[in-house]
Amino acid sequence: MDVISYLKQNNIRITKARKSILEIIISRSEAINANLIYELLEKDDIKIDLSTVYRTLDLLENKKILNKFDLGNNMYNYTMNNNSHKHIIECDLCHKKMLIDCPIPQIEEQIKAKTGITLTESHILLKGICKECKK
Repeated sequence: MDVISYLKQNNIRITKARKSILEIIISRSEAINANLIYELLEKDDIKIDLSTVYRTLDLLENKKILNKFDLGNNMYNYTMNNNSHKHIIECDLCHKKMLIDCPIPQIEEQIKAKTGITLTESHILLKGICKECKK
Protein backbone atom coordinates (compact mmCIF):
# COMPACT_ATOMS: atom_id res chain seq x y z
CA MET A 1 0.00 0.00 0.00
CA ASP A 2 1.11 3.53 -0.74
CA VAL A 3 2.36 5.15 2.50
CA ILE A 4 0.76 8.54 1.80
CA SER A 5 -2.63 6.93 1.14
CA TYR A 6 -2.24 4.87 4.30
CA LEU A 7 -1.59 7.97 6.41
CA LYS A 8 -4.49 9.88 4.79
CA GLN A 9 -6.82 6.93 5.28
CA ASN A 10 -6.03 6.97 9.01
CA ASN A 11 -6.38 10.78 9.32
CA ILE A 12 -2.72 11.29 10.12
CA ARG A 13 -1.01 14.47 8.99
CA ILE A 14 1.64 13.61 6.44
CA THR A 15 5.17 14.63 7.36
CA LYS A 16 8.49 13.49 5.92
CA ALA A 17 9.34 11.83 9.26
CA ARG A 18 6.08 9.88 9.49
CA LYS A 19 6.27 8.83 5.85
CA SER A 20 9.89 7.67 6.21
CA ILE A 21 9.27 5.77 9.44
CA LEU A 22 6.22 3.99 8.05
CA GLU A 23 8.10 3.11 4.83
CA ILE A 24 10.82 1.43 6.90
CA ILE A 25 8.35 -0.59 8.94
CA ILE A 26 6.30 -1.65 5.90
CA SER A 27 9.45 -2.77 4.06
CA ARG A 28 10.47 -5.19 6.81
CA SER A 29 9.04 -8.62 7.47
CA GLU A 30 10.40 -8.77 11.02
CA ALA A 31 9.76 -6.54 14.01
CA ILE A 32 11.94 -3.46 14.43
CA ASN A 33 12.78 -1.15 17.32
CA ALA A 34 12.99 2.65 17.47
CA ASN A 35 16.79 2.74 17.61
CA LEU A 36 17.16 0.66 14.45
CA ILE A 37 14.59 2.84 12.67
CA TYR A 38 16.60 5.90 13.73
CA GLU A 39 19.85 4.34 12.44
CA LEU A 40 18.25 3.45 9.10
CA LEU A 41 16.91 6.99 8.73
CA GLU A 42 20.38 8.43 9.45
CA LYS A 43 21.90 6.04 6.91
CA ASP A 44 19.43 7.37 4.32
CA ASP A 45 20.51 10.91 5.32
CA ILE A 46 17.08 11.75 6.77
CA LYS A 47 17.58 14.20 9.62
CA ILE A 48 15.20 13.36 12.47
CA ASP A 49 15.39 13.24 16.26
CA LEU A 50 15.09 9.93 18.08
CA SER A 51 12.28 11.51 20.12
CA THR A 52 10.36 12.09 16.87
CA VAL A 53 10.74 8.41 16.04
CA TYR A 54 9.30 7.46 19.44
CA ARG A 55 6.40 9.95 19.14
CA THR A 56 5.59 8.71 15.65
CA LEU A 57 5.66 5.07 16.77
CA ASP A 58 3.33 5.93 19.67
CA LEU A 59 0.95 7.72 17.29
CA LEU A 60 0.91 4.82 14.82
CA GLU A 61 0.36 2.32 17.62
CA ASN A 62 -2.48 4.40 19.12
CA LYS A 63 -4.11 4.52 15.66
CA LYS A 64 -3.84 0.69 15.55
CA ILE A 65 -1.54 0.83 12.53
CA LEU A 66 1.33 -0.82 14.42
CA ASN A 67 1.60 -3.64 16.90
CA LYS A 68 3.89 -2.91 19.86
CA PHE A 69 5.67 -5.82 21.55
CA ASP A 70 7.10 -5.39 25.04
CA LEU A 71 10.52 -7.04 25.25
CA GLY A 72 11.07 -6.00 28.87
CA ASN A 73 13.44 -3.38 30.28
CA ASN A 74 11.51 -0.59 28.49
CA MET A 75 12.40 -2.07 25.10
CA TYR A 76 9.78 -2.49 22.38
CA ASN A 77 9.56 -3.84 18.86
CA TYR A 78 7.02 -2.75 16.27
CA THR A 79 5.37 -4.41 13.30
CA MET A 80 2.56 -3.46 10.96
CA ASN A 81 -0.82 -4.44 12.32
CA ASN A 82 -2.12 -6.93 9.80
CA ASN A 83 -4.78 -8.04 12.26
CA SER A 84 -2.96 -11.26 13.05
CA HIS A 85 -2.08 -11.79 16.66
CA LYS A 86 1.58 -12.54 17.42
CA HIS A 87 3.51 -13.95 20.36
CA ILE A 88 7.11 -13.60 21.41
CA ILE A 89 9.09 -16.77 21.99
CA GLU A 90 12.40 -16.47 23.81
CA CYS A 91 15.37 -18.82 23.82
CA ASP A 92 16.10 -20.03 27.36
CA LEU A 93 19.85 -19.92 26.74
CA CYS A 94 20.75 -16.87 24.63
CA HIS A 95 17.49 -14.94 25.26
CA LYS A 96 17.02 -14.24 21.54
CA LYS A 97 13.39 -13.21 20.96
CA MET A 98 11.34 -14.09 17.90
CA LEU A 99 7.81 -13.27 16.80
CA ILE A 100 5.46 -16.07 15.77
CA ASP A 101 1.83 -16.11 14.68
CA CYS A 102 -0.53 -17.00 17.50
CA PRO A 103 -1.38 -20.73 17.40
CA ILE A 104 -4.50 -20.32 19.58
CA PRO A 105 -7.07 -20.05 16.72
CA GLN A 106 -5.98 -23.43 15.34
CA ILE A 107 -5.91 -24.95 18.85
CA GLU A 108 -9.41 -23.56 19.55
CA GLU A 109 -10.73 -25.19 16.37
CA GLN A 110 -9.18 -28.56 17.31
CA ILE A 111 -10.56 -28.40 20.86
CA LYS A 112 -14.05 -27.49 19.63
CA ALA A 113 -14.00 -30.25 16.99
CA LYS A 114 -12.86 -32.91 19.47
CA THR A 115 -14.81 -31.86 22.57
CA GLY A 116 -17.49 -29.40 21.50
CA ILE A 117 -16.09 -26.88 24.01
CA THR A 118 -15.66 -23.26 22.94
CA LEU A 119 -12.75 -21.64 24.77
CA THR A 120 -13.57 -18.51 26.74
CA GLU A 121 -10.03 -17.89 27.94
CA SER A 122 -6.53 -19.03 27.10
CA HIS A 123 -3.00 -18.26 28.25
CA ILE A 124 0.13 -19.07 26.34
CA LEU A 125 3.74 -19.06 27.50
CA LEU A 126 6.28 -19.97 24.87
CA LYS A 127 9.80 -20.99 25.81
CA GLY A 128 12.42 -23.07 24.09
CA ILE A 129 15.95 -23.32 22.78
CA CYS A 130 16.84 -21.79 19.41
CA LYS A 131 18.61 -23.78 16.70
CA GLU A 132 21.91 -21.91 17.23
CA CYS A 133 21.98 -22.86 20.92
CA LYS A 134 21.08 -26.49 20.14
CA LYS A 135 24.39 -26.77 18.29
